[in-house]
Amino acid sequence: MSPSDKLAHYLLRSVNKAIRDYDMIADGDRIAVAVSGGKDSLTLLHLLNLRQRSIPEKFQVVAVHVTINSPGEMTCADMEVRKALEEYFDSRGQEYAFETIHIEAQTGCFRCSYLRRKALFMTAHRLGCNKIALGHHADDAAQTTLLNLIFHGKIETLYPTRQFFGGQFVLIRPMIYVPEKEIVRFAKLCGFPIRAPNCPRSASSRRTLARDIIHLLEQEYPKVKINLFRAGLRNEIYAKPP
Repeated sequence: MSPSDKLAHYLLRSVNKAIRDYDMIADGDRIAVAVSGGKDSLTLLHLLNLRQRSIPEKFQVVAVHVTINSPGEMTCADMEVRKALEEYFDSRGQEYAFETIHIEAQTGCFRCSYLRRKALFMTAHRLGCNKIALGHHADDAAQTTLLNLIFHGKIETLYPTRQFFGGQFVLIRPMIYVPEKEIVRFAKLCGFPIRAPNCPRSASSRRTLARDIIHLLEQEYPKVKINLFRAGLRNEIYAKPP
């Protein structure tokens, strides 16, 4: 077994635990996986496809890539990512769909995120999917808890599952127990040849600030991430300790 295969099975144990803890996937599900082209989304897609071969229940996986152009036509970087993804999906027999939306140049982060999420839900509906999987990991959950505490005065995290439109869609985060450093290692071992286009505001974003604060705190308190995640989940009635 190759190093990437060994790590994939190790990561899948954490993914399977999250899926069991929060009843994320059931027999007959059709899941739209949001694939940006970055390490997180490609790792999630790989692990869900691997899970299909190791469990009795049957579910389908569709990769969905949403491109936001601002302003005008698609940029060269977007074209390169889209082409690379298409070749990647085709080489693996992966069902996929692309969606492109246009926004104004000065659109803020909240509006951009809203439009991307809206396009993802609309595409999932068109493809007949009942669930949408996002590649958020344990670090994302901890950062979100800290951001909500600092900037909004509330303790809330990225929830493992969430229903939308009266249960028409269920959003799931199967990698919520997986540390980002393991995803980085896995992506390098797999040699993923593509990456998501960088957000022009990422270097100065609040999330980057939260990441740096947590990294600093971890030097003294190694359990900072898991404690932040647990604190956020305590506000949910269905929460279970990781």
